[in-house]
Amino acid sequence: MAEIDTFRFTDAEYETRLSRVRAAMEAKGIDTLITSDPSNMAWLTGYDGWSFYVHQSVIIGPSGDPIWFGREQDAQGALRTVWMNEPDLIGYPDYFVQSAERHPMEYLAAKLTERGWHIGRIGVEMDNYWFSAKGFLSLSAGLPNELVDVTNLVNWLRGPKSPAELDRMRKAGKIVERMHARIAEKIEPGMRKCDLVAEIYDASLRYDEGWGFGGDYPAIVPLLPSGADAAAPHLTWDDKKMVTGEGTFFEIAGCFRRYHCPLSRTIFLGKPTQQFLDAEKAVLEGMEAGLEAAKAGNLCEDIAIAFFGVLQKYDIVKNNRTGYPIGLSYPPDWGERTCSLRPGDRTVLKPGMTFHFMTGLWMEGMGFEITESIAIGETGPECLSNVPRKMLVKD
Repeated sequence: MAEIDTFRFTDAEYETRLSRVRAAMEAKGIDTLITSDPSNMAWLTGYDGWSFYVHQSVIIGPSGDPIWFGREQDAQGALRTVWMNEPDLIGYPDYFVQSAERHPMEYLAAKLTERGWHIGRIGVEMDNYWFSAKGFLSLSAGLPNELVDVTNLVNWLRGPKSPAELDRMRKAGKIVERMHARIAEKIEPGMRKCDLVAEIYDASLRYDEGWGFGGDYPAIVPLLPSGADAAAPHLTWDDKKMVTGEGTFFEIAGCFRRYHCPLSRTIFLGKPTQQFLDAEKAVLEGMEAGLEAAKAGNLCEDIAIAFFGVLQKYDIVKNNRTGYPIGLSYPPDWGERTCSLRPGDRTVLKPGMTFHFMTGLWMEGMGFEITESIAIGETGPECLSNVPRKMLVKD
């Protein structure tokens, strides 16, 4: 007998999301919406599969349930994960896959025409990782009207999380706590970095009987540059040995049912330099200032201005944003790609919005990260995980 999925979202939650999307479509005069962002597809339908390397979409028409569209063999995965019924699943034949002679969007245009959804204003996400220029041209050729750009229309609606979504993110927070505890336990001079990453993955995935759940794969792999390499924020790992006298930041995320809780900490092997101690002092003070501003009714820029104000006091320059919204994501990014924690972003903070407060510093010859993932509340933020907020020093 199959195990009951106690963490599955209810049909009522999906129906609420669908109604919100239709309201946003109506406000923009959109009759049919096509989303190719796998995070939006999952948020609207529950679909979960590693199939975003081929063309796929969810279509929201003028009425009825969403339509899942994808490779025919992946329709079996859709049948097992979405909340809709089988007639709402459209699979295209395999001879459309990576073909130089035909394109899956030609097939989608024909199916939209069959349903009478080919007329009116049809919106597509023109600027995302998963909808190609060829896809746009092929879909346009099969439809009578010019396509309308609805990039991030669904993404913005995903900002405030429901209680069920926050529960998933707190579970991801438990996982990232375990990941950082494993790093602190295992890291030592002479350990090969690839072996440390193996420990990180082990800690991120294993089922915990006390929790009643295990982990999922994150949208970004572990980032852990050391020494001068840590001046670059997005390097991964190699098979070299960890050495005394270097700092390493660990930007990692726990993930539960595609919901992420990123968290970064820095570890110094040996005696920290004054530059690291100064960076720690500034970041921790700035983070406290930013967290005080992280409450409903304030603006995204209020968090950033508070944080950057402290850095300025210490003559530290950070010329990049200091955070972004997080939640449900697929590779290559765990951000929601909407607002940012930066001066000038006047997006109003609402209860249930979730952010990675990314206070990382990448400076000449070093990098330093101590971050938090937070949920916005009426009077202040909730930190989604509990890991000591300090630089770890280990010989």
